[in-house]
Amino acid sequence: MFDHTSDRPLIAPSLLAADPLQLLCHAEAARRGGADLLHLDVMDGHFVPNLSFGTQTCAALARAGVLPLDVHLMVTEPLTLIDAFAEGGASVITVHAEIGAEPATACLRRIHELGVGAGLSVKPGTPVAAVEPFLEYADMILLMTVEPGFGGQGFLPGSLERIGELRGIIDLRGFACRIEIDGGVRKDNIVRCAQAGTDIFVAGSATFGDTEEETERKVRALRTALEA
Repeated sequence: MFDHTSDRPLIAPSLLAADPLQLLCHAEAARRGGADLLHLDVMDGHFVPNLSFGTQTCAALARAGVLPLDVHLMVTEPLTLIDAFAEGGASVITVHAEIGAEPATACLRRIHELGVGAGLSVKPGTPVAAVEPFLEYADMILLMTVEPGFGGQGFLPGSLERIGELRGIIDLRGFACRIEIDGGVRKDNIVRCAQAGTDIFVAGSATFGDTEEETERKVRALRTALEA
């Protein structure tokens, strides 16, 4: 299960970057390399211009029991999907602040009612301060450090400052929300991201390789960098 009270930095390989024919094999390789969660991006082609995984993939991975599932709903109406993903075995479900204050609050409350960790995400163009009204409802805040929708993008300038700003807001308000980042995380910037205040690191191309051995090596390299 997702433990938002833990101080341990967590690595969450993004399955969007994995070979879709070998999801389970590479998920197991990521676990062997030291991954803590599996990040599952759910896109509807409207909120972001891409399509990706659905509830069946979530349920299949949950049945396999490799790692807890970190489900990121990049969809226009997440409330219609929350129950299905919770029933499918998600350990944490994240929705976007950009859907509006009332819908986002309703989603976070429903996620908690279902006994699942609740996350709130903001896109790079959304001010970090926009998360403040939601801190009492969220276990995790996900800062997008690339424009959401497609993998393989570079870490956006200014993201370290946004992480630090969010860390300051959370600490000042006295909440226990963990900070997750997603986009452009690599071995050469993960330590700086941790120093800025990040707790959970979503990485795609920096974790999944062409072979299981490469995936395991890549994840282990991130873990080693974090613990050096």
